[in-house]
Amino acid sequence: MRGILTITLLLAAAPALLAAQGHDHTPGMQHTPGMDQHAAQAGGGESAGQAAFAAIAAIVARLDADPATDWSRVDIEALRQHLLDMDEVTMRAETRVITLDGGARFEVRGRTARTTAAIRRMLVAHGPTLQRELGYHVTVTEVEEGADMTVLAASQRDARAEARIRGLGLAGLMTLGAHHATHHLAIARGGTPHAQH
Repeated sequence: MRGILTITLLLAAAPALLAAQGHDHTPGMQHTPGMDQHAAQAGGGESAGQAAFAAIAAIVARLDADPATDWSRVDIEALRQHLLDMDEVTMRAETRVITLDGGARFEVRGRTARTTAAIRRMLVAHGPTLQRELGYHVTVTEVEEGADMTVLAASQRDARAEARIRGLGLAGLMTLGAHHATHHLAIARGGTPHAQH
């Protein structure tokens, strides 16, 4: 009976153990640096029950593991506010897509002052990152109810890059770049949000 109980408990715990190890490989997918962090932020198997909570937990763990952390400068509330901005833009902003030669313009609007402010902060900060890290030509213009972001492929007549921009849309484009985990850590350490951009 004890052996059956042990096997049952091990089988029940197996998915959580695999997720905690970060070895959940789907055929055809490669494990890349930072994937565990993004999975935690996206509410993956290692999520602590809620995506923002998981993202904060991951950053707190990194701060705790670093003996050089200056706790007098740490500002987890600033990170929480940034995650709120991410949520506002991802879940509450309204986006109109205008197809352009070379890419698209995203007209992003908020129905509330909170969403509108988040749109401006996120797009103004992320536009230069898309340009620097991915080579896209990006312009961001603030407007009364949000911002417009134009994203064009680096090369003219690059049909694949144009299709990628349009296919990703605003939400997909906002996820691009290898800076997210580093950026969140910098905010938590007391840095000015987006200063490293």
